[in-house]
Amino acid sequence: MPSIFSQIVAGDIPCHKVAENDEFLAFLDIMPLAKGHTLVIPKQEVDRIWDLDPKLLGRLHQFSQKVALAMEEVLPCKRVGQAVIGLEVPHAHVHLVPLQNVADINFERPKLKMSNEALGQIAEKLREAFPQD
Repeated sequence: MPSIFSQIVAGDIPCHKVAENDEFLAFLDIMPLAKGHTLVIPKQEVDRIWDLDPKLLGRLHQFSQKVALAMEEVLPCKRVGQAVIGLEVPHAHVHLVPLQNVADINFERPKLKMSNEALGQIAEKLREAFPQD
């Protein structure tokens, strides 16, 4: 069975899309650690990030960089933190989390509850700030 992220890529499950190209998709986490917490995934389903082809992994990080720069432009944060955990969804992904301090990227703390409308507004602002090549 395809991962939940593959189902999102296929359009079977909706998401709040931030950016997309032929290889990657960035979308808002629906249970964010902070406002604007974004997931960046390769469209190709690969379980572990370290199993990605090295060139694809490099392009994933380049795509993530563009997303993070858009986040820094739009969201009130000191930095955008990056985490790769990979325990909950068997599909390689990068977490990009707006940070004020190191505690903001603690995955054991309670997640924010945000309305679908609020997530949509954030996603729209991030899409507008994402650089078009």
